[in-house]
Formats: sequence, structure tokens, C-alpha cells
Amino acid sequence: MGLRKPSFNWPKSLGPLSNQKRLRHSVTGLGGSPRKFEMADGLLAAGGLGSQAMVPQPERTGWAVEESTAPLEKALFQDEDSCSDCSNHDKRGTSLQSFVPEGKTHFPEIFQTSQLLFYERFRAYQDYILADCKASEVREFTAEFLEKVLEPSGWRAVWHTNVFEVLVEVTDVDFAALKAVVRLANPYLCESQVSTFTLDCMNELLDLKEHRLPLQELWVVFDDSGVFDQTALAVEHVRFFYQNIWRSWDEEEEDEYDYFVRCVEPRLRLHYDILEDRVPSGLIVDYRNLLSQCEDSYRKFLNLRSSLSNCNSDSEQENISMVEGLKLYSEMEQLKQKLKLIENPLLRYVFGYQKNSNIQAKGIRPNGQKVTHVVSSTMMTGLLRSLLRDRLCQEPCKEETEIQFHSDPLSAINACYEGDTVIVCPGHYMVHGTFAIADSIELEGYGLPDDIVIEKRGKGDTFVDCTGADIKISSIKFIQHDAVEGILIIHRGKTTLENCVLQCETTGVTVRTSAEFLMKNSDLYGAKGAGIEIYPGSKCTLSDNGIHHCKEGILIKDFLDEHYDIPKISMVNNVIHNNEGYGVVLVKPTIFSDLQENVQDETEENRALKIPTSEEADTVERVDLEELIQCTTGKMELYARSNLSEQVEGNCEIVNELVAASTQKGQMKKKR
Repeated sequence: MGLRKPSFNWPKSLGPLSNQKRLRHSVTGLGGSPRKFEMADGLLAAGGLGSQAMVPQPERTGWAVEESTAPLEKALFQDEDSCSDCSNHDKRGTSLQSFVPEGKTHFPEIFQTSQLLFYERFRAYQDYILADCKASEVREFTAEFLEKVLEPSGWRAVWHTNVFEVLVEVTDVDFAALKAVVRLANPYLCESQVSTFTLDCMNELLDLKEHRLPLQELWVVFDDSGVFDQTALAVEHVRFFYQNIWRSWDEEEEDEYDYFVRCVEPRLRLHYDILEDRVPSGLIVDYRNLLSQCEDSYRKFLNLRSSLSNCNSDSEQENISMVEGLKLYSEMEQLKQKLKLIENPLLRYVFGYQKNSNIQAKGIRPNGQKVTHVVSSTMMTGLLRSLLRDRLCQEPCKEETEIQFHSDPLSAINACYEGDTVIVCPGHYMVHGTFAIADSIELEGYGLPDDIVIEKRGKGDTFVDCTGADIKISSIKFIQHDAVEGILIIHRGKTTLENCVLQCETTGVTVRTSAEFLMKNSDLYGAKGAGIEIYPGSKCTLSDNGIHHCKEGILIKDFLDEHYDIPKISMVNNVIHNNEGYGVVLVKPTIFSDLQENVQDETEENRALKIPTSEEADTVERVDLEELIQCTTGKMELYARSNLSEQVEGNCEIVNELVAASTQKGQMKKKR
């Protein structure tokens, strides 16, 4: 039975993947509808790229480490049918960059291929490699793709493993097995952590492997002629796919859906979201742990299934093994569902929010003591004397207090228990992670806010996440760049912010339901959403603050008043200015019950307009349209003309139409 095969026509422009032209390309998304990607002239910036960012990888040494963590190059595609730049067709040589491996042995340069953009990999897998194949057809489709673009011989590569790197020459390619037939290059170049890999040992090892090596373990040696560009890129696509996309259990899953849409695209997007710091760090750790657990369960399941297939007797041991197999299978299915939740972009956000909002408090220390944490990158004698005088030894009769020193604020927050104090000395601190404050602590800066700056790295994590009963933050400047979450979220408890500066990027401060927020003498600016977002059932007190240069100043949400009280807000002497939208916005849609009451009231008013008559000849009462609309909306009374005393039943229909029109206008006004 014939399989569906994509028609591979690997264009020359796709080889280098680096022409900086305008690109328009339609692809099929998760929902099956075409989506249009458009990249304008210019350069795209992204984070560093390495295969170990997606799944736990073995430790790498030398050149592999540096290549996998190098910053992402800025590259664009060119349309296949584009002919705007005719000079490139006559230009010879490679457009790929080279990389010099580090180490004692002088290896030749290799192609720099691990820095491809998301779209470059997306297009290659969807249009040229996998197409609409099933999971069981992936290897065959990949083999046919390699037959089209891979040079069968004549190129050299570095065979890289966890233990050694050695230079080899490719003499043939087994496309079906995704392996290359190799021999040792002359001269013999090898670098290893141990000294036992001599020339004879390496020849013996290759003989055991029948001189056949997996393509994903080969890194193509650089050649500036351009002949091996497509070979280097094809090997990179195969290596990346089997290291970051393919799962060992994929082939056994149901095949009625497109494998690319179900698995490749969400995993590829997750990989690049992780590289660009758009996923919370805790969620990344959970994903890798789930992946490792699922691999381990699947391995045990395969071993158990293999032992059952070799056992022919209907013994008690076999029955026990079958029960264990069912348990492993159920456990593996649960783990796979959790992995899919994180791989889905929308569910990933909800999952990450729920995880961050359930931070557990540590409580009081076992010994009952409270600790003062001092944060300073460098501690000078003058600063230490000032701290002792102003903060640490204010009262001579006070009992002894334990002091712990930290070089960054995040480690100090993580070391806190109930009642601790964190004093941040002047300096500029870069943090990567979330300030998850679940206990009642004090975080204060020693000096002016402009002198104590805490800047956030990473886009996926919330900057400050508060769930403690009574948290106080003072005299600190928080800076956020290109973030996904807001700069401060209060889930529950009370948080006091005094004399602080918040330089936001997305939403500024979010006060969730049942939380309390007190903000005094602070400055908040730069939010692309609302500066302060207040949810129903919360309490917010704002005094002597500046909120400016945001999309909206304060956004008050009151759409859950069936279950929660309206937010309690007190605002005194605040200056809200230079925002794109309104200074204060109240979101309060009309509840369905209110609509019903309005309709009943309007129906009773409509009935009052009906005048019974016994005349056979129908006479139309002339009523001013504007007055009728105003009457139905309850703004003024309707006065009928005294010289007309008869009205027909047809007037009721006219009145109903006018009532519907006026009700719609009234609802639009309420929404505004």
C-alpha cells in the first residue's frame, strides 16, 4: 500500500536560510486554518539556542557547549519565487557561518547550524520533511527527504559523543537507517576526557559499529564552496528533531491526526518560548521532570511487555506482571497528558498561573528566631558602619539578632521565614526568577529608590508574587523589560508598597480577589496595560502616588458582583496623567437580571400607551418620535395630543420597535 509522499523540491534559496528579504508564507496552524507569517526587512533578535534547553541533555564539553549557547543569529528567508535580487543567483560560496571548535586538538571549522530561527525550522519540517505524515511514517519521510538533499559521500564531519570527538570522513549514507558510513580521517584527530582512545581503539570501536554512525552525532566540517550547505542544514534538522521534538512513545500513539499539527508544532513553539524566556522557570523544571519520568515509565513498560511476550505459561507471575503493566500504562498516560498541557500555549499560561498562586508559606523558623538579611554586591566598611548605626543596632538593649549576608535579593527572599527583614544596599541587581513572597516579611532599600535598582531578566516569570498575610516593600526601584506577566501581583493577604518606583512593561500591579493593597508615595509608569488592575472583592488604598505613561491608569473590574463584593478603593492625592486611555476605568457589564428588570419596566410603560377603542375605522395617533423614545428609556413623560382620542392595535408594534431601539442605545451608553 502506497504512502503519502510530499513532493520535495528543495530550493537553493532555502539552503543558506539567511537572505534578508521580505517573506510571506501561509502555513496550517493547530486549528487547521491557514495562518500568514510575515517578516519585514530587517533583523530579528532572539535568545541563545541550544538543544539542551528543551529536554535534559548529557553534559557537553568544548565546542559543543559554546555553539549550543551562542546568541541566536538574525536571519530571514527569501521566497522561492522571488527574483528581486538577481545578483545572488550568480554568487558562489556558502552563506552559512563557520565555527571553530575549542580544545587542545585543532579540529577544522564546522558549520554553524544550531542557531536557526523558529520559522526556519517550522517551514523545513512542515513543507519539506514531515508534511502530513503519521507518527509511524516519520522515519520514512525523513529518509526520503535526506535522499533529495544530502550528499552521499565526500564530506567530513566531527563525530561527537559524551566522551570524545573524532574527525571522520563519510563514504556512504544509509538513508533508511539515518546513518552514515564513515572511516577515520587522515590525519587522525581525536580529543577525549580519557587517554585510552588511541587510533587502534577507535578503529576497533568503528568495527564494532560496522562503521555506521547516527547522523545526529555528526557535525559537518565547514566548506566555503557552498556544496555542503544543504547537507549541513539537513543533518541539523534531523539532529534537532530527534533531540527536542521526537518522543520514544510517539510511534505507538493513534495515527488518525496529522503528526506535525499534534506534536511537532506545539513542541517546537515551547522550545523557542523557553529560549526566549517566555515560560516560567518553575514550569520549565516541571516539564523536564515530567519528561524524564515519562521516559522512565515507558522504558519500564517496554521491558515488562517484552518479558510478557516471551512467557507462554499462564502463571501467577504473568498475572502480576500484567497488573504492573496496566499501572505503568495508566501512569504514563497521566504524565503524557500533563506534558500536553504545558505544550499547549493557552493551557500552559493557566497552568503556570495556578502553580504560582499556590506558593506555600514557610512559617516561623523551628528555633523561633527572626533573621535580618543584608543584600549587597560588595560590602565596604563605611557602608557596614552606617548599617549598624541606622538599621541593625538602633536600640542597645535589644536582644541579639542574627544577620545573614547575600549577594543578590532573590537568594535573600528565598531564605526568608515569617517575620524576617531584607535590607537591600545601594546597587544595581539583575535577577532571573520570581520574588515569590509567601510569608510576612519586610523588604526595604537602604537609601533612595533610584540607588537601589532591581532589574528583571526573563519574560515568563512574574517579577514580584505576593501571597503573604502582611508584606511590606519600601524604597526600591523595580525595572521590568519585555515581560509576559505583570510587575507585581497580590494574590491574597495584604501588601504595602511605600516610596517605590515601578518601571513596568506589561500590566503594572494586579490586585486579585480577596487581596489588600496599600500604595503610598510611589511612582508607576510604562505599563502597556493598566497601571493598577483591581479585581472584585479586593481592597485598595492609594495615597500620594504618580501613575503615568500607561495605556490606562487604574482599571477597576466589577464583573463578579453576584459572588463578590465590589472593590473597596480609597484614592487620595494621586496624580494620574499622560496615559493613552482614561485615568480611571470601571468595567461593569450589565447583569442579565438587570436586563430582565429593565424589560419588565419598559413593558409596563408600553402597556400604558395602549388606548382601547371600539371604532372599526383605525386612526393613527401622531406621537413625536423623540418624545416616545425618551419615554421608553424613562427620561421624561410622553404627552399625547389632545385632539386625537383613538389608537389602533398596530401602534403596539411600532412602540415595541421603538422600545427595542432605545434599549439598545441605552445599553451602549452604559457600556461606555
